[in-house]
Amino acid sequence: MIELSERQRIILALIVRDYIETAQPVGSLRLVDDFKLEMSSATVRNEMAVLTELGYLRQPHTSAGRVPTEEGYRYFVARVVYPADLPETARHTITHQFYQARRDVDEWMPLAASILASQSKAASLITAPHADRSGFKHLELISTQGRQVLMVLVLVGGEVSQQLLTLAEPVVQEQLSTAATRLNQVCAGKTIDEIAALTPRPDVLEKDILNLILQDMNQGEQRVSGDIYLDGLTNVLSEPEFLESDDVRRAVRLFEERSLLQELLVRTMANGHMGAVQVVIGGEGKWEELKQCSVVMARYGIPGVASGALGVFGPMRMAYSRTIPTVRFMADLLSGLVSETMVGDDTYA
Repeated sequence: MIELSERQRIILALIVRDYIETAQPVGSLRLVDDFKLEMSSATVRNEMAVLTELGYLRQPHTSAGRVPTEEGYRYFVARVVYPADLPETARHTITHQFYQARRDVDEWMPLAASILASQSKAASLITAPHADRSGFKHLELISTQGRQVLMVLVLVGGEVSQQLLTLAEPVVQEQLSTAATRLNQVCAGKTIDEIAALTPRPDVLEKDILNLILQDMNQGEQRVSGDIYLDGLTNVLSEPEFLESDDVRRAVRLFEERSLLQELLVRTMANGHMGAVQVVIGGEGKWEELKQCSVVMARYGIPGVASGALGVFGPMRMAYSRTIPTVRFMADLLSGLVSETMVGDDTYA
């Protein structure tokens, strides 16, 4: 990334901010008049020409002003957008919205997705907290009809799986409850490896259920993330860049094809610390679907316990100064909720 002079940084920052607001190319005369710059329009025009040569600006048409390039946005995010906090009023509003829902994990995700979309004026995506290591918490075995049994398995971190099992022969509810009680006693808090190392009793039913528990827990560990929640797609589709454009189809595809979302989540979950914001601009040469878009993402949770990812998706002409602190604040807030609810730490209560 080529370093700029102080004057060039100011001009680039003003062009980016003006273009974010208006979606119109920015000319030197308007820049001087609107921002009361203490320099002539000729000086600004010369600096804009230098920024264009350096690859930070481009000129859509010969007679038009300049607009930021992908590199221009990257420089703006890396060198100009300082790690400011979200305004106190916004923080208070968001915290208040979560206060009533903080004990109900199921309410966190749609609420967080809605708040992110509303605050950023873009589309949001968030994953439910996913246990970093599967741990057994509780088992229920419920007789339904004939030889069928409903197995409800709760893992440490709150994930729940349900399976309808067909046994070799009918088993009464009392026997199922006895088996569940026994397995809850010996498996409580244990990991897959610890459960696999247990010496099973000769009881055939318990052996079969134990094998199914291990299969369920193993499948849970192989998942990259919890359920994905989305909101605010209409915010993106109403932006000028996406009107009657192929970029609309790419944007919709991002939300419809979970494989691309999973790739983004893998990147976010694998890199950086909890709460550290990552910005992907223009697909970074990896994702054609993000060619005209930016994604601001962060990981949240407690290392070694449970974690998830959240982010905002929109055009490259995104309000980074507002979006980045919003994503950071939400990641910290959700990390606190995970700590309070799943670890028992009431620091964030």
